[in-house]
Formats: sequence, structure tokens, C-alpha cells
Amino acid sequence: MKWSDFLGKYYEELKIGNLYPHRLTRTVTETDNLLFTTLTHNSQPLHLDEEYAKTTFYKERVVNSLFTLSLLVGVTVEDLTAETTLGNLGFTDTVFPNPVKIGDTLNFETEIFDKRISKSRPHTGIVTFEHRAYNQNNKLVAKTKRTGLMLKKMEKKSMNK
Repeated sequence: MKWSDFLGKYYEELKIGNLYPHRLTRTVTETDNLLFTTLTHNSQPLHLDEEYAKTTFYKERVVNSLFTLSLLVGVTVEDLTAETTLGNLGFTDTVFPNPVKIGDTLNFETEIFDKRISKSRPHTGIVTFEHRAYNQNNKLVAKTKRTGLMLKKMEKKSMNK
């Protein structure tokens, strides 16, 4: 199996309102939180210090929200953007309504929120994805809108000639 076996969707295939539940689920581990937090030099004791976290209203450590965001977006690549995107243009409306705790199992979905042809690159389209992550209790833990520059199907074919 090669990477191209996991080809994402082209601009024309992404319809506003389409909902894509993602196959991959993920249980967040102690190692995930520790590595991401230390690799990004985030010294927030709420992520690293169990004794400190016990003094907060969470009563335990919570997972770094930027890890949650990165995981949320990363899970979508195989289904939606592998080899069909030219990059992210921005993120908006990112919220974390419930904390992720070590041991939570997350599942993910994406809705196509908006799309249009690029004015400066008419051989591409701009798509706004709304990505959502839920924990094992079906509580929303993260949501973000991501705008991506997507290849058109016709253009990919002509690029390969």
C-alpha cells in the first residue's frame, strides 16, 4: 500500500453541508500529553503537575488543548486532504468547551462549511472545514474552522501530464 492509496477529496467533491465521520478514534495517553507539552515548551503546570492540578477545579491534569487541536486536524487528512490540498490558509472559531483528560477516547467528524473558487489561483478552490472532536461520553471537546487551499480534480490531472 502506498500513500496515494489514501487520496483525499478534490474541491469538486466537497459539498457544503456534507458530514464526514472519521474512522480513526484515539485514546489520549500520558505520553501524548507529556511529549507534546514539553516539545512545545509549554510550562503550564495544569498539563504537567498532578499535585498542582489537584488544586484547580479540574482536580486532575488536563491535556494540552493544542495537542487536541493538532490531533483533530491530523485525523482528517487521510479522509479529506491527503494529496489534494496545497495548504492551510487559516483557523477561526476554535473552541474547547470541555477538557480532554488522560485516558479519554476521542472521535472526530468534519462538516464542509463553505467553499469558493480562489480569485488569485482559479485552478484551485478554497474550502472551509468545520472539524469537531468528541470524547467517549459524546461531549464536544474541540471545534475549529479551517480554511484550506484545495486542488481541483481537472487541474491535478493536467499537472500529471
